[in-house]
Amino acid sequence: MSAGQGLWPLIAAVMVTLFAGFVKGAVGFAMPLIMISAFSAFLPPEVALAGLILPTLITNLSQAFRQGVGPAQATAWQYRRFLIGTVVFITIAAQFFDLIPRVAYLLLLGVPVTAFAALQLAGVPLALRLEHRTRAEWGLGVIGGLYGGVSGIWGPPLLVYLLSVNAPKLEAIRAQGVVFLIGAVALLAAHLGTGLANAQTLAFSAALVVPAQIGMVLGYRLQDRLPQAQFRQWTQALLVVSGLNLVMQALVT
Repeated sequence: MSAGQGLWPLIAAVMVTLFAGFVKGAVGFAMPLIMISAFSAFLPPEVALAGLILPTLITNLSQAFRQGVGPAQATAWQYRRFLIGTVVFITIAAQFFDLIPRVAYLLLLGVPVTAFAALQLAGVPLALRLEHRTRAEWGLGVIGGLYGGVSGIWGPPLLVYLLSVNAPKLEAIRAQGVVFLIGAVALLAAHLGTGLANAQTLAFSAALVVPAQIGMVLGYRLQDRLPQAQFRQWTQALLVVSGLNLVMQALVT
């Protein structure tokens, strides 16, 4: 049963997670965005958020270490500022899950992400100036953590950063895996503390790990065939869709 919600919500959640895993395997992100967006239509907010925790944790473990331990460690060090900002502020923001209006954080994330990705798709150069890269990494890490703690979504700020610095495909996907993995551990720890992650909700979350992994394996096959330019376009397009989805959720909430 899906955290006390019944059989059909569990079946729907499995199908959503399978698709979300496929998309993540192909482009490296969007699993929490897809899951939380779809889950919100048929599950209570606390169950929807808890449901994505373990699939996110396990799939990012696979993604982060796909090229081995050494590259994962090097990536963790390279993006350490973003990681620190994300982890610290996930922990802080998780304490305010019930206090922040859903409409507010959906709009504050959805509007700028959509605008950024749409402009990039249109060919407008938005690369960060190199001398501001460190500052941007800290700032976007903090923003990702703030959103992650209350919504389970901290990917878009990282994607904005990776697109801005024109990270190569393999580095971008591995960086997402490493950042998302450590963020997922922080999210789990934070919500074990808040009580949102409990025996019932984590049992539901655990049931979604297998379809998430199956989707990832299928998505990896597509990812390996994508050239760098096409990967970047797909990432930008998916960010636009994700951002618009967040805005639409805010408007109908």
